[in-house]
Amino acid sequence: MMANVVTGGAGFIGSHLVDALVARGEPVLVIDSLRTGSLENISSHLSEGRVRFIQGDLLGEGWQESLRGAGRVWHLAADPDVRLGAVSPASQVQQNILATWHLLEAMRMSGVSEIVFTSTSTVYGDAKVIPTPEEYAPLEPVSVYGATKLSCEALISAYCHSFGMRGWIFRFANIIGARSNHGVIWDFIQKLSADPRRLEILGDGRQSKSYLEVGACVDAMLYAVAHSADPVNVFNIGSEDWIDVRSIADLVVSAMKLSGVEYSFTGGERGWVGDVPRMQLSVRKLRDLGWKPPVGSRESVTIAIAAMLG
Repeated sequence: MMANVVTGGAGFIGSHLVDALVARGEPVLVIDSLRTGSLENISSHLSEGRVRFIQGDLLGEGWQESLRGAGRVWHLAADPDVRLGAVSPASQVQQNILATWHLLEAMRMSGVSEIVFTSTSTVYGDAKVIPTPEEYAPLEPVSVYGATKLSCEALISAYCHSFGMRGWIFRFANIIGARSNHGVIWDFIQKLSADPRRLEILGDGRQSKSYLEVGACVDAMLYAVAHSADPVNVFNIGSEDWIDVRSIADLVVSAMKLSGVEYSFTGGERGWVGDVPRMQLSVRKLRDLGWKPPVGSRESVTIAIAAMLG
């Protein structure tokens, strides 16, 4: 079998993808800088010899030769800090756009013809159509993060059409669950662990978005790759409903068995510069392919809270 290369495979979603590929008996090579990922996430596979690992930055050298003989690259490595992009955009431009270009060039030189890329719902910006379908236009991101991901999508499309590659682009809703080290649930848990009497909520708490548990997300990715074969395949992945931030806070407080917690709000409909206050993706395209979300937003949040609290 041709090897799967997973960039960012020691990270949150990447490590869950590695779990799934290993469970299928497929060979896996992980390339990760460990800037945000952790070897602990894939330690059992490494100790059992079922996964090879290279610590490397896609902007650097030394990892390119490892692509030779691979059948498919799952490209999950990125700078995921949406909020930081409004303060210091350089990292996201480099780690998202330039790193993706370096990867595509290495694939071209090594003869690797398939790439799976994890994009984001933020490429849609403040969409006027909700649930938002893949065909929605114009794509006008309101965050640097969304802009870099959209740029990566364009590069992948160009390489697929120019060099005979095939690509799958997945635009994620909020993916949550075990091993996550950022996002609203993680933020609430950290704040309440530090001070169980008070919780600061960014924005007005009414931001409503779609959430999906990470295991379901990985299942959707694997299904779509197995059942679509256009030169470039674009799919939304998310649940079919949404939940507001205040309700997530209530679920975290309840799970932590706290009472009398005082909420404060920073105000405004956006929690930070680049935040999208309303987001739900249409997953009809995936449904038509034969896959549907097994859980909704509230259940996904409940599962994620339990996993993150241990």
